[in-house]
Amino acid sequence: MGNQIPRNKNIMAQSTYQSIVLAQRPKATIIPGETFSKKTNPMVSEKDLKDGDILIETLYLSLDPAMRGWLNDRRSYVPPVQIGETMRGIAIGRVLATKASSYPVGSIVTCYAGWTELAIINSSNPNLQLVNVPSNGKITDALGVVGPTGLTAYFGMLEIGQVKAGDFVVVSGAAGATGSVACQIAKLKGAKVLGIAGSDDKVKWLKELGCDDALNYKDPDFATNFKESTKDLIDVFFDNVGGDVLELALSRAKAHARFVMCGAISQYNSAQPVGPKNISMVIAMRIKMQGFVVFDFAKQYASAAKDLTQWLAEGKLLRKETILKGGLDAAEQGLVDLYNGINTGKLLVEVKAPEESVGSRL
Repeated sequence: MGNQIPRNKNIMAQSTYQSIVLAQRPKATIIPGETFSKKTNPMVSEKDLKDGDILIETLYLSLDPAMRGWLNDRRSYVPPVQIGETMRGIAIGRVLATKASSYPVGSIVTCYAGWTELAIINSSNPNLQLVNVPSNGKITDALGVVGPTGLTAYFGMLEIGQVKAGDFVVVSGAAGATGSVACQIAKLKGAKVLGIAGSDDKVKWLKELGCDDALNYKDPDFATNFKESTKDLIDVFFDNVGGDVLELALSRAKAHARFVMCGAISQYNSAQPVGPKNISMVIAMRIKMQGFVVFDFAKQYASAAKDLTQWLAEGKLLRKETILKGGLDAAEQGLVDLYNGINTGKLLVEVKAPEESVGSRL
C-alpha cells in the first residue's frame, strides 16, 4: 500500500496523517495492494473542530467478518463503502482535542472512525461512546466481549435463539469473537453446547470455556463426528459460517428448532456463493430461521452491556484476543487473514499502543 512514512509518537507533531481507502471492489477475495490504498491527509487540529466535535487518535481497529459485505455495491443493512472512502470500521480512540464537554481531552471512546490515524467525530453521533473499563476488564473489551461482538452474541442467543435450560445448542465459528461469547451465554442459561471451530487448539480452548464438546471442521471425519455428536438433535443453531456446516446442521435439526443466522463467513469471499442443498428441511422440521444484525437491538444495548459486564467481572465470561501490530499497514492483510481463521477470539489491529498516545492516562 505504498511506502511507509516515518511516524512520530506525538502525531500532532506531524504535518500529515494517514488513512486507508477503498481503491477497487473485490470480485471475490480481497487482494492486498489492490483492494485498498493508503492516503496521506493534511494534519487536523483543534482549530478544525466545530461546536460539539472531538478529535480522536485511533488506538485499536476492530476487524470483523461483516466488513467484506460492506465492500459490495449492493443493497444491505448499511450503504456500501464508496470508492475513495475511508474503510469503515469501529475503533477505540483517545480524545486529543474537544469542543464537547462530555468528552474531555484524554478520554477513551469507541466510534466508527474507520481505518485512519485521526478522525473528527461529532458528539451527537449515536455510535460514539465513552469507554469505562469494567472490573476484570481492559479497554479492548469495548470492541470485544462487552462491545459489538459480545452484544451480537447476547441478542442472537437470547432474543433470536430464545435459548433456555436443557436446550442442545450448536455454535459454528465458535472460537471467534462472537461465537465464543455465544457459547458461554448458552451455558450460563443452562444449555448443552457443541462448538465448531477450525483447529485442534481452538477445540481445546472451547472446552476450557465450558463447551460440553467441540469439533474441528477440518477433521476428515468431521461429518461423521458431527452426526455422532448431535444424536439428540439440535434445538438452537447459532451460525457464523454458512456453507457445508449449515447444511449439516439442517440435517440434524429438531422439529421447531431455532436457527440464528448471524454470519456466513465461508461464503463472503466466494465469487459464486452457494446455499444449503437441503433447505427444504426448514419446511419438514418447521425450523425458525432468522437473520439479524446487532443494530436491530440498539435500544437494548445498555441493559445487555450491563449483563455482559457483570458476567465478565464475576469471571463467568472468558475471552481471548488476537492483536496485530504494525499500525494501519497491518489492517488489510489482517482482514484477509480473518477469513482464513488466523484469530482466536477478537481480532484487533493496534494502530498505536495507549501508552504511546498523546496525553496518555492509562
